[in-house]
Amino acid sequence: MAGVPGFVENLGWWAVFIFLIGVVFTRAQGTYWLGRWARRGTEATATSVRSRAASLARKLSGPGADSARRYLERWGFVGIPASFLTVGFQTMVNATAGFIRMRWDLYTVAMIPGCLVWAGIYTLVTFSLVEAWTRSPVLLIIAVTTLIGLIAAAFVITRQRRSAGSSARTPR
Repeated sequence: MAGVPGFVENLGWWAVFIFLIGVVFTRAQGTYWLGRWARRGTEATATSVRSRAASLARKLSGPGADSARRYLERWGFVGIPASFLTVGFQTMVNATAGFIRMRWDLYTVAMIPGCLVWAGIYTLVTFSLVEAWTRSPVLLIIAVTTLIGLIAAAFVITRQRRSAGSSARTPR
């Protein structure tokens, strides 16, 4: 494929899969430890480093973090790998796990299946799109359009369910 170095094309899907496991593992652990660091900012006096941690802690006290906290309270360690099937919420769950000081060893063990699934999905999608491109650019356009349509439909359904749920809770 034009523009892609030959050694990348020759690596195969196992190499991409292993690379993506490394990426997601590092990212999830980094997010967890940022959450732990932010927790220190809420408990410490104001120094320059701790004020940065306090600033991050304030960001972890919004509605997204509250939702992640409720999710972790309900599902516990089982919720960690399931969060890797989401986009965006996964980051909040990982940061909140650190913020609430979930045990690191158990968090890491729970995180590994999520990393494997995440890497598998992204490897499959990446190789499917590359395969579609090599067969026909029209096939790639169809695949990407279908993917965007599915994401948009999921977004609309989620918004409708949330608005229906909030209107049901509103007293009349």
